[in-house]
Amino acid sequence: MADSLRAFFEEIEAPDRSLVVLNRSSPDPVRNLLDSLLEGQPVSIRDEEVPDGDADVVALVEDGEVLAHSTLEDLLESILLINSDLYKTGAIDLDEVELPDVLRGLDEVPFRVRGFPESNKEKLLLIVISRVIERIANETGGGTLRASFQRLSRLRDERGTYEVYESVARNGVDVHVYGVGDADPTETLPVTVHTGSSYPYRRSWFVVFTPPDGADARNGPNGGNGDHAALVALEDEPNVWDGFWTFRPDLVDRIDRYIADRV
Repeated sequence: MADSLRAFFEEIEAPDRSLVVLNRSSPDPVRNLLDSLLEGQPVSIRDEEVPDGDADVVALVEDGEVLAHSTLEDLLESILLINSDLYKTGAIDLDEVELPDVLRGLDEVPFRVRGFPESNKEKLLLIVISRVIERIANETGGGTLRASFQRLSRLRDERGTYEVYESVARNGVDVHVYGVGDADPTETLPVTVHTGSSYPYRRSWFVVFTPPDGADARNGPNGGNGDHAALVALEDEPNVWDGFWTFRPDLVDRIDRYIADRV
């Protein structure tokens, strides 16, 4: 078994993938939004013209093979024109959270992101991934969801986050929340609380969902019933996070077991 959450970074595949914007007709500010989302990440972005192809399509490419594609409009609506406050306040319902195929396909790529004010966009990608995993859990209506918050008071102070976890917990998911115990979510939420002051409680950000045995997975940009999904991010520097997400069942199960047994 891994001896720390950091050890799981050694288990990811870290594929060499890139994004190609095909037949771009959108203005430069739109392209710049995509650049800002992935600035400094191991994912290159380039424009390319292809004959007889649709305009403003983004392809995910590995070793010359197209793995997935999404429209720039999908990316704009799901993430590029969104800010994190919309998730905190609950302005975006959980069933409205979307993850375009080209971003889902960046699973197991290691990311290093900065939060506000250093960057307005980088951390947003991990926030969206978190919500996608929570949506998978909510739609499954069973299984186990483990999530860390650094400060448990966030469940009280962020209306959108509170509503998400209230919905997931009341839909039959076994919800476990982790963080410094500056609030008691069990006063209003049917969740199991784990508190502490060690590194995983103060400096980790994980959202891990394991479905119930026998659940059938459903392919698609947002997963579905039976999907395993995990986000793991660690704050080794103030407001700077190393993170990755994965949908690989065996890896998700190992992360879940580590948290259950060691955190």
